[in-house]
Amino acid sequence: MNALQTAIADGMTITKRNTLKIKRVPDQLGGAIILPIVFVLLFAYVFGSMIDVPGMSYREYMVPGVFVVAIVSGAQITGYTLTLDLRKGIFDRFRTLPMAPSAVLIGQTLCDVLMNLTSVVVMAVVGLAVGWRIHSTPYEAAMGLLLLLFFSYAFSWVTATVALALRTPEVFNNVATVVSMPLMFLSNVFVDSSRLPGPLMVVAEWNPVSTIVQGARVLFGNTSPAMPVPGAWPLQHAVAASLLWSVLILVVFAPLATRLYKRAVSR
Repeated sequence: MNALQTAIADGMTITKRNTLKIKRVPDQLGGAIILPIVFVLLFAYVFGSMIDVPGMSYREYMVPGVFVVAIVSGAQITGYTLTLDLRKGIFDRFRTLPMAPSAVLIGQTLCDVLMNLTSVVVMAVVGLAVGWRIHSTPYEAAMGLLLLLFFSYAFSWVTATVALALRTPEVFNNVATVVSMPLMFLSNVFVDSSRLPGPLMVVAEWNPVSTIVQGARVLFGNTSPAMPVPGAWPLQHAVAASLLWSVLILVVFAPLATRLYKRAVSR
């Protein structure tokens, strides 16, 4: 068995371990689900009547954006869990086992994809209840779901890198909040990015979160010809750009996180 096969096999073992751990710590899954549901209900019933989207209902426009909010928030569980394991000395136990160094990170990120899948499914049900509808083919809708999960997996490696660099749960939570809030609100999640003032509009149009949201809207059929045509290339080719963003994030952060993990367990 080569190194890649070994890493994948060991990673699946860690995935199973982390999935079973969710049963004993259900508040992690609950937090990943409750916050996005609150966003759906808040923006659907409180702000929905005040925000106008040309050619479609605000609820259909909003829900794909909330999916991305959920997976960005859910990906932070990767980092938080890693910092807890560092504090508890669990990595020292893993170091004594004959496993690939990347297995712990593969297992944690795959487990979080499963949590994000659960979160998106729950939110889809809530979205359908408040008026969200899919206007594309079943194939396109499935591609939309896979696009979201692929980005969630890639973004989990970002949070893993940050967590292994910071090493403490409290600091990680503070930094993750400071970084994730601008990513979500300086985007097209809740309002059309073309409505933002000059410099902020440019930031929002090139924000990877905006690209993923637009890609999900396209694949779920939640777009309208009456809406302004995006000026930035990532939003004009949102599905392709979303894939490029996800691949780029993986290429950069997966090796970096693995290197930081090796450094952490060697101390």
